[in-house]
Amino acid sequence: MSTDLELILKIQSLDQRIADLQKEIAILPKRIAEIAKALDARKRRVEVDRAALAANQKERKRLDDDIKVQEQKISKLKDQTSTAKTNEQYRAFQAEIDYCHKEIRKFEDRILELMTDSEPLDQNVKKAEAALALEAAQVEAEKKAALERTEAHRKELEQVKAARAQAAAGARKDYISNYERIRKRAGGVAVAEAAEGCCTACNMTIRPQVMQELRQGLDGIIFCESCKRILYYNPPVLIDETA
Repeated sequence: MSTDLELILKIQSLDQRIADLQKEIAILPKRIAEIAKALDARKRRVEVDRAALAANQKERKRLDDDIKVQEQKISKLKDQTSTAKTNEQYRAFQAEIDYCHKEIRKFEDRILELMTDSEPLDQNVKKAEAALALEAAQVEAEKKAALERTEAHRKELEQVKAARAQAAAGARKDYISNYERIRKRAGGVAVAEAAEGCCTACNMTIRPQVMQELRQGLDGIIFCESCKRILYYNPPVLIDETA
């Protein structure tokens, strides 16, 4: 392989690394958004659990207030009972007192139900909050690692671009011109290896005469007749079995 072709092959390798780095850098905002979305989902689940516990506590508070109201009614009715002038009035006051006691028992039964329900709700909130705190810490660590990795990619990208510019400056104009033209239409792969009589890019057979020219390493560019990419040939490495 000629030195000029080796340089073009190096440029292609650098271009591929540049593309990979740019892709990695471009992914970061999406990755950060995915991380934040997952954390938001966890926060919403915690809020649902908190809301359920708060609703339970609110209803218990309301029932406690209702009990106090009924107790105040009982106190007033007892005072009024002493002023009753007839048995009918006395029985009426007593009936209202009995009703208030019945309401209090109903409220107390409901409070007991709510207290029973509140225990798992409270546990759910505590577990959810602990899981949220752990996930938030993990998210921050992951975001930090992603940002550090991206910063490293940015620095490497600048270095690779500089190396690419230096290599391009030393390349033959006709070589670099053909390379750039082919790369734009061939998905970034302008140079392909010829191996076992085939172009490794398009897998089409290369004519024996063309393979012979590649093996000879003559100066100039040889194109694949099928995909029109620049071809290069690496001779097989011979192993000395007597060593």
